[in-house]
Amino acid sequence: MKFGDNIQTADWKKEKHAPVIEAPDVVKAGEPFVVQLSIGKEIPHPNTTAHHINWIELYFKPDDDKFIYQLGHFDFSAHGASVQGADSGPVWTHPVALCSVTVKGPGTLIATSLCNIHGLWESSHELKVE
Repeated sequence: MKFGDNIQTADWKKEKHAPVIEAPDVVKAGEPFVVQLSIGKEIPHPNTTAHHINWIELYFKPDDDKFIYQLGHFDFSAHGASVQGADSGPVWTHPVALCSVTVKGPGTLIATSLCNIHGLWESSHELKVE
């Protein structure tokens, strides 16, 4: 078995666990652009002590390179837990992150996320460069 065999994919418009990558389709080489990552944009994902998103990671795979490059890892640590019990805490973090990125050439943005109950999920977004 390979690690990748355990990563699930789906259209984020129909699946609440798939990461959403919001980025331009075309960017300028060497100029920063913003990537927004989220979970549950169309179908809300629970954010409770018992069921939540632990993290989202962002990678870039250049078209002309063999390897992928990690751009960021975003942890979401507060899910309403407290000494008073589950979901009674004072704070929740929500699975949304922004990252400023600069690329030299075209490639693919890849996001992975981890749901504490439903495992690893992956999405991608093609980037063209002018």
